Amino acid sequence: DFCRALAAAVFNDDKAVKYTPLSAKVRFTALTSGEVDVLPRNTTWTMSRDADFGEFIGVNYYDGQGFMVPTSLGVSSALELDGAAVCTNTGTTTELNVADYFRANNLNYTVVAFEKADEVVSAYDAGRCDVYTTDRSGLAAQRTKLAKPDDHIVLPEIISKEPLGPLVRHGDSQWGDIGRWTLNCMINAEEAGITQANVGDMGTSADPNIKRILGTEGDLGAKIGLDNAFCANIIAAVGNYGESYDRNVGPDTPLKLERGVNALWSKGGLLYAPPQR
Repeated sequence: DFCRALAAAVFNDDKAVKYTPLSAKVRFTALTSGEVDVLPRNTTWTMSRDADFGEFIGVNYYDGQGFMVPTSLGVSSALELDGAAVCTNTGTTTELNVADYFRANNLNYTVVAFEKADEVVSAYDAGRCDVYTTDRSGLAAQRTKLAKPDDHIVLPEIISKEPLGPLVRHGDSQWGDIGRWTLNCMINAEEAGITQANVGDMGTSADPNIKRILGTEGDLGAKIGLDNAFCANIIAAVGNYGESYDRNVGPDTPLKLERGVNALWSKGGLLYAPPQR
């Protein structure tokens, strides 16, 4: 949806996107080499990555790393995983987080790493490891691919902070501005009550905030090289942040993820976008 929103912002056509599938291991090379303009996938924002690979433009999902195990393993806590074989992806923050967690708790483990997520799922489902670890949202998604999803549980521990978000190359300020305000638009629209269904009617609103968001007043879009109606085009194409969340990962999807900390700040969450003014 973020890619579609970018395309709607730039071209007023949410299908004007070239998608390039990338593994975690090669994603940063693709960005820094110019193969892709924006890296929108589930990448954790860290200081080293911000310095080495590109400019993060916001957080579109607040996550944390967890552990999934077969119920047959008979454990209810990650503190019971001494001696476990742990499956994960190479080229991710999960390897370092696992090492930190097990060392801090004096637990032994063996890492079984693969480049592609599907390889990790297959290995775990085949019993090549005892534990699958990644971001908890990822665990929810990968659990649906298992032969018997109900035979596996996600343990309660969250062992890291994983603010996920898109990034652009260093020095590419125009794509940075466009990506940043695409995300901010979707968050601000949800806060203002602007939806895919009512965005047309909201265009006649007398509310100054809504007028600025939808571009019926001011020239905010032009300041970043876009049509002033860029945000209205985004919402018409993909909806606001909440609509995108519910459609892709929310309680009524196979992932069944509640909003939690990804709710708006006004509803007890962490989502907070700078004002469009």
